[in-house]
Amino acid sequence: MTRPLVIIGAGGFARETAQAARAAGLPLAGHLDDDPALHGTGIDGVPVLGGTGRAGTLPDAVFVVCVGNPRDYAARARIVDRLRLPEDRYTTVVHPTAAVSPDSVLGPGTVLLAHTVLTSAVRVGRHVAVMPHTVLTHDDTVGDFATVASGVRLGGAALIGPGAYLGAGALIREGTAVGAWSLVGMGSVVLADVPPGEVWAGSPARRLRPAPPPALERLARSAVPGAPSLPPDPDDTAARTSRAVPARGANV
Repeated sequence: MTRPLVIIGAGGFARETAQAARAAGLPLAGHLDDDPALHGTGIDGVPVLGGTGRAGTLPDAVFVVCVGNPRDYAARARIVDRLRLPEDRYTTVVHPTAAVSPDSVLGPGTVLLAHTVLTSAVRVGRHVAVMPHTVLTHDDTVGDFATVASGVRLGGAALIGPGAYLGAGALIREGTAVGAWSLVGMGSVVLADVPPGEVWAGSPARRLRPAPPPALERLARSAVPGAPSLPPDPDDTAARTSRAVPARGANV
C-alpha cells in the first residue's frame, strides 16, 4: 500500500515538490515546517501539519526534505541529521515528465522535478534536489545532498561531490569533477575540476572565494571531503531491484 508523503519544508522547493507529487499521483499528506506562523495554514492548498519535530509522531508517513538555498545549501543535511529517521522512511519524488533510464539509480530522499533527464547509468545519491529541465548524461555521478538547479547540463562521466550546489544554467564539461560542498554560479561553464569547499563562477568558471560557512562546516566534518557517498552500483542486481525508480516516481 502506498504510504502518505510528508514534505519537510514549506518554501519554494517544497511547494514545487508538492506539485510534482500531485502530478505523480502520490498521496500528499502535508508539510512540516519550523515557522510557527505557518502551522495550521495551507500552502497552495497543502496543509502545514506542524514543526519538523512532528516527523517522529507520523509512523505511517514517508518523507522528503525540501529546504536550502545558495546562501545555506547545507540546511537539508542538517535537518536529516537532526531527524535521525531510518533510511526507509525517506522516499523519492519524480515528476511524471522526468525521463529516467532503467539503468540509472536514485538514493532515498531525492527529488526530480519536471522535464529532468537521466540518460544512461546515472547515479544520484541521497537527498539530492534536481530542478526542472536539467540533463544528467551517461555515467554521471551526483553525491548525497547535492543541489542541481534548473537548466543545468552535465557532460558524460561528470562527478558532483556531496553537498555541491550547481546554479541555474551551469554547464559542466564531460569528465569534470565539482568538489564536495562547492558552489558553481548560475550560467557558469566549468571546464576544469572544482576543488571542495569553493565558489566558482564565470565562463570559463574560476575561483571567486571559499564556500559559505555552513558548507565549509559540513566539509570539515566529512571523513573524506572529496569522496561522494552514493547508492549501490546499478550493476548490482539487489541494488537495481531496490533502488530503480519508475517514471512516475516512487513512494512505497
